[in-house]
Amino acid sequence: MLDFVRSPGVDSARDLQFRLSRLNSLRLNPTLPTPQWQDQLEEMARLALIEGKFLENARRAVAARAAEAPSDPAKFIEWFEALKENGPGQNDPLFPWLAEECSMDQMKWFLTQEVAGEAGFEDLTALTQLKLPVRPKLELARNYWDEMGRGNPKAMHGPLLAALAEHLELVPLPETTVTESLALANTMAGLAANRRYAYHSVGALGVIEMTAPGRSAATSAGLKRLGVKAGNRHYFALHAVLDIRHSIAWNSEAITPLISENPEVATAIAEGALMRLQCGARCFARYRSEFGL
Repeated sequence: MLDFVRSPGVDSARDLQFRLSRLNSLRLNPTLPTPQWQDQLEEMARLALIEGKFLENARRAVAARAAEAPSDPAKFIEWFEALKENGPGQNDPLFPWLAEECSMDQMKWFLTQEVAGEAGFEDLTALTQLKLPVRPKLELARNYWDEMGRGNPKAMHGPLLAALAEHLELVPLPETTVTESLALANTMAGLAANRRYAYHSVGALGVIEMTAPGRSAATSAGLKRLGVKAGNRHYFALHAVLDIRHSIAWNSEAITPLISENPEVATAIAEGALMRLQCGARCFARYRSEFGL
């Protein structure tokens, strides 16, 4: 069970994540107008207050370390890139084990959790770029276009992951998803959907690009070992390579100009990165516990 501060009216950490998932469904999924629109707005307002307390608690948990991040752009990037080695959840033993030892059933369980906790990088990027300055906005646009397969439906990253899930007959459901994975998705959606956390979202998305290649390579290696063909594991093989380039560009074209323009945002970017890494670390620890590692 995660050590979250409970909000009023929320009975458990798991119930909290279901409520936040409900909020994200209400505000992000396209629908049509209904006579109940006022009721929905009132529900969203209640849930948004719960979300705010959840995110602020997560932010406080990393605030001391984030405060150490320099406000000089070049020095900040050095601090940020060091998170690849010293950030929460990095070099977790789960991934060598997935690459070299896990069974197909264990791999399927892991991937089911990952698919269920996937918040949609392209949508998060689209939300985050709203009203950003030109240079960071253009970098997020380039990243978004890559995520969208550069206009080719067969190359879109989201459907590539969905195709792997279909091939392996995975059934990701909220009821069978661990709390930590739900919390990761809700944290990312909360940062991207609230403009007061726009810079936090830049940091959180940037740290995904920077730290994902090694994990993606290990997952792809495990799938290959288990006999999954290259076409079906293309999502992870692609991210093992593409995200390296994405990370370099994100750091130089999004983070650096934002801090150069306003050094005060450095702490927010650092907090967002650490919040995302901490969510990942909790997921990895829970997965290892489930596997008895």
